[in-house]
Parts: sequence; structure tokens; C-alpha cells
Amino acid sequence: MRTAIYPGSFDPVTVGHLDIIQRAAAQFDRLVVCVMYNSEKQGLFTTAERVDLIRRSLDGLDGVENVEVDHADGLLVDYARSRNASCVVKGLRRVADFEAEMQMADLNRQLGPGVDTLFLTARPDLAFISSTIVRELARYRVDLGGYVAGSIADDVAARMQQRLEEK
Repeated sequence: MRTAIYPGSFDPVTVGHLDIIQRAAAQFDRLVVCVMYNSEKQGLFTTAERVDLIRRSLDGLDGVENVEVDHADGLLVDYARSRNASCVVKGLRRVADFEAEMQMADLNRQLGPGVDTLFLTARPDLAFISSTIVRELARYRVDLGGYVAGSIADDVAARMQQRLEEK
């Protein structure tokens, strides 16, 4: 069984992420979307909430029957080995993403021989969408339709407003 891991912080999961998930799911027998801990980012949602948001976003989406959602806080290559995955999928939106992701791919290859990286480029109409952009739009109460799955748009907007009220 060919298994791949699609790691990320997914805070929140966007339609760009969902596009990569659908495309990667078509290439592998099993795709594990893994919410990873990133020490450089302060999350809007907890890890458990992100897992739930991804699962809800995938509900009813075509071609994702072979997709699982999980989380991890260790090294990606260790997680990949624990899931018998031979590939890590990374989405690229622009050239700057490539440089940073290539460095990580090289490191992962050194730390975890046998775990390769597959880069999927963003669709041009989705390349500008990021979790950061979604959070900023939510801050200003912009309708999130078209940026996140409709099933989670209200939750993202409500969490951002809650966060702003706490400050």
C-alpha cells in the first residue's frame, strides 16, 4: 500500500489545502493529513480543533475516501515511518515556498532515508490563499466563502471574533 503524509499546521484548513488533499489522494492508496506542531506559530485553533475542522471540510468532498486525519508533535520523518509512509506531500504556492520546502525535503531525506517528498503546485486561482490570509479576512469580518469549506466558515469567523474580544 502506497501511503503519503500531507503535513501542515492547517490553522485553519483552506480550500487550497483541500485541493492539494484531493489531488494527492488520487496519487496514493492512503493519504494521511497530519496536523503538525509548529513552534514558530501561535495557533488560532487547538490541534484537536484543527483535526475536527479538516474532517468536517472533507465530509462530502469527492475523491477523499482514502484520506485519514491525524496529528503529531515530533519529527515528520519519525511520524512517516510510524505510518509506513514513503512520501511526504507538500503544496507550493510560490517560489519562496519552494526554497524553504526544498531545504526541509533535503533534511527529511537525510534523517529518514526512504521517505521522499512530492511537491504539488497550487492551482493559480488558489495560490494566493493561505491560512494567514483567511485569519486576516476573518478579523475584518469578510465572508470566508471561497476561502474555507462552507461547513467550517462560521466556526473560523466566530473563533477570530472571540480571540479579538479577549484582547
